[in-house]
Amino acid sequence: MPATQTSIVIIGGGIVGLATAHQISNRLPDRQIIVLEKEPVIGRHQTGHNSGVLHSGIYYKPGSLKAVNCRLGKLAMQEFCQQHEIPYEICGKVIVAVDDQEIPALERIYQRGQANGVQCSVISQDRLKELEPHVAGVKAIHVPEAGIVNYKIVCQRLAELLQENDNRVETNQRVTKIITQSDQCRVVTTDREFEADLVINCAGLHCDRVSKMGGAKPPAKIVPFRGEYFELKPEKYHLCKNLIYPVPDPKFPFLGVHFTRMIDGSVECGPNAVLAFAREGYKKTSFNPRDLLESLTYPGFIRMALKHWKMGCGEMWRSISKKAFVKALQRLMPEIRSEDLVSAPAGVRAQAILRNGSLVDDFLISETENMLNVINAPSPAATASLNIGNLVADKVVQRLK
Repeated sequence: MPATQTSIVIIGGGIVGLATAHQISNRLPDRQIIVLEKEPVIGRHQTGHNSGVLHSGIYYKPGSLKAVNCRLGKLAMQEFCQQHEIPYEICGKVIVAVDDQEIPALERIYQRGQANGVQCSVISQDRLKELEPHVAGVKAIHVPEAGIVNYKIVCQRLAELLQENDNRVETNQRVTKIITQSDQCRVVTTDREFEADLVINCAGLHCDRVSKMGGAKPPAKIVPFRGEYFELKPEKYHLCKNLIYPVPDPKFPFLGVHFTRMIDGSVECGPNAVLAFAREGYKKTSFNPRDLLESLTYPGFIRMALKHWKMGCGEMWRSISKKAFVKALQRLMPEIRSEDLVSAPAGVRAQAILRNGSLVDDFLISETENMLNVINAPSPAATASLNIGNLVADKVVQRLK
């Protein structure tokens, strides 16, 4: 079968890949785009396991790609949802200091929020009780502009728009090889071949491997971390009105266990963060020998694990013990009990780690002659996806116009 000719191939049908395709299509309507997704449906992995928060950008270093893209991306996402009648809600969140020792860190987060232009305020214990009556805390930050949405619905609409504009979204297309030539790339899948002027890698959990397929040396390796959740039983939904977060540990990139009201009214509690034994390891029993061996033998992971071993042990213990998980939740909500919770689906975070053991804390995009590689796009990537797409589209326009 002859190769399908197109202008741009995007590998990965999650929200970042689809949003990138959407923004390029808007900027270069005469260029055909084909999105390749290895699964039977789009948005199955990180997007499909997302908690649905519209992040405000309060945590991120001012001027970083995360901060800038989150702020602009959130506004773009709200506008997109309004335009296409996708339900979303600006419900607000609180970031809670449970004791006086956490107040300095809370103040630093507030200062970041101010620097990033986030609508936020430091509130008293009394005001916190008005917003979230069941939360224990001595002080908090109220972020009224935080929101919730269903990113799966966003993905579906993005795919529809692409196809309405004569672009294509091809599922069941696992990429097995990328052959780079002087002026084109040949992308080989399990049963097809595609030739394109430019390939954009938005493969999420497999982005480093796809980058390597294209001849690049990835600046970081993806190590998968599973985030495990519980869900409140319906009769306990009233315990959480909106979004409740702890003060995060500044030495670790994960936010700690928190409470998230979803757009359908349910309430998620979690996550922890444990090494997944497979890049798509959503269950504790999930195991892929290649994935696990890569993680355990990677010098960056070994260095990171040695540095954070104590915290890692705590996360693993919460994975084994529901009682320990509940105890962590009780720091924020003392009245919650084990019988109030049922297991919920887990997610897997694609964490990029450098060889020196540093966790890549910002979005990371690398370029070669024929490829653009989105190497690190952790939370708030879904919130920021339309602006990440714009960032990539800028680079595409420079190359193809």
